[in-house]
Amino acid sequence: MAKRSSKKLEKQLDLPASQPALRILPSQLRVEDRRADETGEWEVATRPHTTAGGKTVHVRVQRLGEPATAAERDFGAHERVSVKRVGKGKEYRLAVF
Repeated sequence: MAKRSSKKLEKQLDLPASQPALRILPSQLRVEDRRADETGEWEVATRPHTTAGGKTVHVRVQRLGEPATAAERDFGAHERVSVKRVGKGKEYRLAVF
Protein backbone atom coordinates (compact mmCIF):
# COMPACT_ATOMS: atom_id res chain seq x y z
CA MET A 1 0.00 0.00 0.00
CA ALA A 2 1.51 3.33 -1.06
CA LYS A 3 1.79 6.11 1.49
CA ARG A 4 0.72 9.64 0.65
CA SER A 5 3.52 12.14 0.44
CA SER A 6 3.53 15.10 2.80
CA LYS A 7 3.19 17.47 -0.18
CA LYS A 8 -0.14 15.86 -1.10
CA LEU A 9 -1.31 16.22 2.52
CA GLU A 10 -0.26 19.89 2.55
CA LYS A 11 -2.16 20.49 -0.66
CA GLN A 12 -5.25 18.72 0.73
CA LEU A 13 -5.18 20.82 3.91
CA ASP A 14 -4.16 24.05 2.11
CA LEU A 15 -1.05 24.45 4.24
CA PRO A 16 1.95 26.56 3.38
CA ALA A 17 5.11 24.55 2.72
CA SER A 18 6.68 25.87 5.95
CA GLN A 19 3.99 24.25 8.11
CA PRO A 20 3.68 20.54 7.27
CA ALA A 21 0.65 18.50 8.25
CA LEU A 22 1.03 16.52 11.45
CA ARG A 23 0.20 12.82 11.42
CA ILE A 24 -0.91 12.05 14.97
CA LEU A 25 -3.01 9.53 16.82
CA PRO A 26 -6.62 10.64 17.46
CA SER A 27 -6.07 10.60 21.23
CA GLN A 28 -3.42 13.34 20.73
CA LEU A 29 -5.89 15.78 19.15
CA ARG A 30 -6.28 19.16 20.85
CA VAL A 31 -9.04 21.74 20.82
CA GLU A 32 -8.61 24.05 17.77
CA ASP A 33 -6.67 21.47 15.71
CA ARG A 34 -7.92 21.55 12.13
CA ARG A 35 -8.67 18.64 9.86
CA ALA A 36 -9.87 18.61 6.27
CA ASP A 37 -11.97 15.92 4.64
CA GLU A 38 -14.20 15.66 1.58
CA THR A 39 -16.88 17.86 3.21
CA GLY A 40 -14.58 20.77 4.10
CA GLU A 41 -12.30 21.96 6.89
CA TRP A 42 -13.24 21.18 10.49
CA GLU A 43 -11.81 22.18 13.86
CA VAL A 44 -11.76 20.07 17.01
CA ALA A 45 -14.33 21.45 19.50
CA THR A 46 -13.78 19.17 22.52
CA ARG A 47 -11.11 16.82 23.84
CA PRO A 48 -11.20 13.28 22.45
CA HIS A 49 -12.63 10.43 24.53
CA THR A 50 -12.38 6.69 24.04
CA THR A 51 -14.82 3.78 24.15
CA ALA A 52 -14.65 0.03 23.48
CA GLY A 53 -11.71 -0.47 25.80
CA GLY A 54 -9.72 2.38 24.26
CA LYS A 55 -10.00 1.05 20.70
CA THR A 56 -12.31 3.80 19.37
CA VAL A 57 -11.70 7.53 19.78
CA HIS A 58 -14.59 10.01 19.52
CA VAL A 59 -14.05 13.70 18.78
CA ARG A 60 -16.62 16.49 18.49
CA VAL A 61 -15.77 18.77 15.56
CA GLN A 62 -17.33 21.88 14.01
CA ARG A 63 -16.80 23.91 10.89
CA LEU A 64 -14.49 26.86 11.36
CA GLY A 65 -16.36 29.47 13.44
CA GLU A 66 -19.74 27.72 13.11
CA PRO A 67 -20.73 25.98 16.39
CA ALA A 68 -24.14 25.06 14.95
CA THR A 69 -22.45 22.55 12.62
CA ALA A 70 -21.10 20.35 15.43
CA ALA A 71 -20.64 16.69 14.54
CA GLU A 72 -19.07 13.62 16.12
CA ARG A 73 -16.18 11.90 14.32
CA ASP A 74 -14.98 8.41 15.23
CA PHE A 75 -11.48 7.05 14.59
CA GLY A 76 -9.73 3.81 15.33
CA ALA A 77 -7.28 4.51 18.17
CA HIS A 78 -4.38 3.11 16.11
CA GLU A 79 -5.06 5.17 12.94
CA ARG A 80 -3.02 8.32 12.40
CA VAL A 81 -4.87 11.43 11.24
CA SER A 82 -3.54 14.52 9.44
CA VAL A 83 -4.11 17.80 11.24
CA LYS A 84 -2.99 21.39 11.15
CA ARG A 85 -2.03 22.51 14.65
CA VAL A 86 -3.03 26.10 15.44
CA GLY A 87 -1.46 28.02 18.31
CA LYS A 88 -1.59 31.51 19.75
CA GLY A 89 1.38 32.98 17.90
CA LYS A 90 3.49 29.90 18.70
CA GLU A 91 4.72 27.17 16.47
CA TYR A 92 3.92 23.76 17.87
CA ARG A 93 6.05 20.76 17.09
CA LEU A 94 5.07 17.22 17.89
CA ALA A 95 7.26 14.15 17.87
CA VAL A 96 5.73 11.40 15.75
CA PHE A 97 6.76 7.87 16.72
